[in-house]
Amino acid sequence: MKSCRTRNTEDEEKNADRLSDLPDCVILHILSFLDTTKDAIQTCILSKRWTNIWKRLPNLILASSQFKTVNCLALTNKFLSHVLSRRDSSTSLHHIIIHRQVIMDPRLIETIVEYAVTHNVQLLEFKFKCDIQSFPPCLFSSHTLTSLQLLVAHPTRYMHRILFPNSLHLPALTILALQSFYFSVDNDGHVEPFSALKRLKSLILYECGVMGAQNLCISSTTLVRLRVSSHLLVRPSTYFGFGIVLSTPSLREFHLKGLTLPKLCESKSNLPNITHVSINFMSLYHSVETPLVLHKWLVELANTQSLSVNSPTLKILSLVPDLLKSELPSLDNLKSLKVEMSRISIPDGIVNFLCRKSRSAKVDIIGV
Repeated sequence: MKSCRTRNTEDEEKNADRLSDLPDCVILHILSFLDTTKDAIQTCILSKRWTNIWKRLPNLILASSQFKTVNCLALTNKFLSHVLSRRDSSTSLHHIIIHRQVIMDPRLIETIVEYAVTHNVQLLEFKFKCDIQSFPPCLFSSHTLTSLQLLVAHPTRYMHRILFPNSLHLPALTILALQSFYFSVDNDGHVEPFSALKRLKSLILYECGVMGAQNLCISSTTLVRLRVSSHLLVRPSTYFGFGIVLSTPSLREFHLKGLTLPKLCESKSNLPNITHVSINFMSLYHSVETPLVLHKWLVELANTQSLSVNSPTLKILSLVPDLLKSELPSLDNLKSLKVEMSRISIPDGIVNFLCRKSRSAKVDIIGV
């Protein structure tokens, strides 16, 4: 009588044989559901049929959990070099996702970018630490890239920023997320880095700045979602003392979060399509002018139907002189007000002030 272990081994072999009978395209589709590329490569031990199938995977995914060792940097570099050198070069790359907690080698990143662009990558998502000064120019002239997320932090210098190019040609790009970049003036003396992105739908700026503390113009007729976040508690400097000019008539969602709030400069649009606004301060620390800057943002975004704030934001807003005696020019369309509580209490009268022109708005106090 066969042992239970023997029967289990035979069952596994039969199942592997059944999978091996499937067409390559079906097997590749199955492998695409695995969490990481390393998991997919390990299937090569199943049989000779599986030895080279992973080389035609359209996705490259490297996550932090893959290497649990003190020498994971060397293993990461070796693994990525192994994958790129052995992939079927005739196979296009759909997306590359690299989320690493270790420091990445800038030369390896440049190799990956150049490989991705020449293989028609559509989605590129980097989240790691790296002492990189700039990305290869070919990255910003890809005709196939639809989503680009560059969330890069310097290993030791928290204030370090990477220069974002003034010249872009990304005709298919719809999603752009940037961390630790700075923008400089173009040939016309403006800071308008996104106007060439004709299909841009979503823009995320995290810990970004502007050289010379000039105004950043976000100009796009297609932009629907905008998120600006900064957790740097610094005084205005060469990078961070900048304002924002909005020229985004299609904008529907706007999110502000962090320890600082950029100034809103002249606006080229009254944002007629705005439906959701979220403003969350992470601290009560602020400059003398911050309450008035916050009030100006609310005036600009007053057509919104949904407003989400936290209690520190309301506390700072309440510092506007004679606020409760004034009126926002709109908020007529407000249907929902959500307030996330922290240790800071909600100032008296501030909720009624925001809902004054839309008394039917639903108010949710979260965290009480």
